[in-house]
Amino acid sequence: MSEPSPNRPARPRVFSSEVDTGSREENTIKQSALESLRFDLNRSDSRVVLIAGPTASGKSALALDVARAFGGAVVNADSMQVYRDLRIITARPTEEEEQTVPHLLFGHVDAAQNYSVGRWLADFGAALEKLGREGRLAVVTGGTGLYFKAALQGLSEIPQVPEEVRARVRARAQGLPPQQLHAELSRLDPETAARLRDTDPQRLLRALEVFEATGKPLAHFQGARTAPLLDAANCTAFFLAPPRAELYARINARFDKMMAAGALEEVRALGARGLDPALPAMRAHGVPHLLAFLEGRMSLEEAIERGKADTRHYAKRQATFARHQLPGFAWLDPRHATEEALAALRGVLGEGTG
Repeated sequence: MSEPSPNRPARPRVFSSEVDTGSREENTIKQSALESLRFDLNRSDSRVVLIAGPTASGKSALALDVARAFGGAVVNADSMQVYRDLRIITARPTEEEEQTVPHLLFGHVDAAQNYSVGRWLADFGAALEKLGREGRLAVVTGGTGLYFKAALQGLSEIPQVPEEVRARVRARAQGLPPQQLHAELSRLDPETAARLRDTDPQRLLRALEVFEATGKPLAHFQGARTAPLLDAANCTAFFLAPPRAELYARINARFDKMMAAGALEEVRALGARGLDPALPAMRAHGVPHLLAFLEGRMSLEEAIERGKADTRHYAKRQATFARHQLPGFAWLDPRHATEEALAALRGVLGEGTG
């Protein structure tokens, strides 16, 4: 299939959602609640711009350019940039950048919390309501593909797991490596296991808890979904796609820049809190390896190189995800993204304010 013309960006299609990984209370919003948050996208002034892409591809810079040009606000769709403890290591916008245009859903969650896609949807709906009242364009940007999918498709109605079942499963899993959890899930729920990495204990435990509580795999519950917050027909969507060699060089350079900006001190402060290492914030790219250095288990040079390598691998997965699951996003080369995106948006929104 030919790539969409930059002057007529493709609109995102509705696609099936991924496995949700938190409790129902955290991750699934009831249909009525979603409907009450639903943004009025039928109004002519209620378009939403979506900017996805791999880490270090230039999403934040493009989002700022778009928001400045059209009097909009930047809304976070990155699962790590929600944590207030991790501005530097997650490459969150700087305080100066946040003062140039409104920024929403950045750094509003404590690292001790297991922030889920369901909670993000609730926060996202409230953010859209706020921007709608203010008459601002929502410029949604981030690297978490599941957030974009959930906003456009809704979430599966995964059942609530009783606390005693959750405690029982976690007690059995304590001390086990995630690879062993993956093997157990492969035996009980091979379909879900095939979709999860064997290095993701949170998702593996969640799938095991659901099976323990219901005797059924997660896929069984994915037919019923909450209503999507966004209408794809009213969204203009871009995916930034640098050449791989250029992207990897940008990732390496950005990691060095983060280290120079105080990433090690930021991770040291996080480690001093004594949080559960399975929490999402504790598994942000670079954090586990820098903690290993601080605990004397790894040299600083190795920690940095492994942090860079993990980030490069993640970027590859992000691009693969988008290629297969975000076919309606217009792919842009970051070297020309601002010019092409602004030209496309002027055709939809008018000349803007900048």
